[in-house]
Amino acid sequence: MSGQTQLVFTVTPGSRLQGQIQVPGDKSISHRSVMFGALAEGTTEISGFLQGDDSLATLQAFRAMGVQIDGPEQGRVSVHGVGMHGLQAPSGELDLGNSGTSMRLLSGLLAGQAFDVTLTGDASLSGRPMQRVLNPLAQMGADIHSDEGGTAPLRIKSGAALKGIDYTLPMASAQVKSCLLLAGMYAEGETCVTEPAPTRDHTERMLQGFGYSIERHGAKVCLRGGGSLKACQIEVPADISSAAFFLVGASIAPGSELTLQGVGINPTRIGIIDILRLMGADIQLENERETGGEPVADIKVRSARLSGIHIPEHLVPLAIDEFPAIFIAAACAEGETVLTGAEELRVKESDRIQVMADGLQTLGIDVRPTADGIVIQGGTLQSGQVNSHGDHRIAMSFAMAALRAAGPIEIQDCANVNTSFPGFTELAAGAGLGISQA
Repeated sequence: MSGQTQLVFTVTPGSRLQGQIQVPGDKSISHRSVMFGALAEGTTEISGFLQGDDSLATLQAFRAMGVQIDGPEQGRVSVHGVGMHGLQAPSGELDLGNSGTSMRLLSGLLAGQAFDVTLTGDASLSGRPMQRVLNPLAQMGADIHSDEGGTAPLRIKSGAALKGIDYTLPMASAQVKSCLLLAGMYAEGETCVTEPAPTRDHTERMLQGFGYSIERHGAKVCLRGGGSLKACQIEVPADISSAAFFLVGASIAPGSELTLQGVGINPTRIGIIDILRLMGADIQLENERETGGEPVADIKVRSARLSGIHIPEHLVPLAIDEFPAIFIAAACAEGETVLTGAEELRVKESDRIQVMADGLQTLGIDVRPTADGIVIQGGTLQSGQVNSHGDHRIAMSFAMAALRAAGPIEIQDCANVNTSFPGFTELAAGAGLGISQA
């Protein structure tokens, strides 16, 4: 193939997943550990850091702003903090690659700095909506501008005097919540964010771990500006979003029994487990413990007969990144699976509703995409060629689909798997998946 963007996965059917594996570190926590470590006083030691392209984009951005960072080496990173006001103007634009988390969180963090900065990204990130952070940041007094249509690049001007706001999110989004809390650290007064449904709370947990005072009142979280962060040690658990592909794969492939070690089971992230269990999956949590303020467990999954369900809407924000994998489970289940309330999926790295629907239809599954979800009739997956449209989660989901397909599945445009899961093909092959790449 010519060029890395043409990376193709070919996966053969008939395998089962067995043994014990450990997927890479949690991407959300890896991002935040570098951000808060950079702003802290002292040196933050991180283990289990995800060495994927997205997390490395965050790391490189802070290096460009004058932060000394040692590593990553085998998941270990040392961040020598510069304090809340120690960041320096980068010599050029900050290129955040494919990482929406980096761009949205940094837009808040950098809105209160004493220098101008421009945030850019690749073609996919440059098409993703940023108005959802720009509007509330403008209410706080930030001087930040996007291209027409509310997309990157984002141009942030210095000198803005930020004011705390009491903001109710129109849509559940951990990235918007986190963006506003980070801006709130540089704002006068109190910043509060109320969410319509629970979302991942890694920002709140980590801020407290770094010694920053947070108040929670039901669905509202508040902080006051002017505080400081103290360096600490962070152990990043394995990423449940990466574990999701193997949870689905082992559930649908007869004879599978797989244990995923040291996976983060933050209650705001386990929608994937709850949904699969409702479908009949055999998933057990073992050796539950806490690491660095985050709950962790080994997850054992055995193959099971799955049934279609109407996915409860309250679980949607708790599984928003895992739906491509869940759609594969639905395609292999008996009966109909219905998803509603998930319009957010249309503005991820790709339009995940449409791209997954197109791929499943190519493989012979009866699928009907809707404005805010999808209806999938379980059936028999056929052989075929699908295009991931550069979306890492879609590429890995269709790789697992081959476990139950009638013939090989070829998946196009898979290079971006490295954004979240470096070494995916090797780990999957070691667990029993018949996967190759070219």
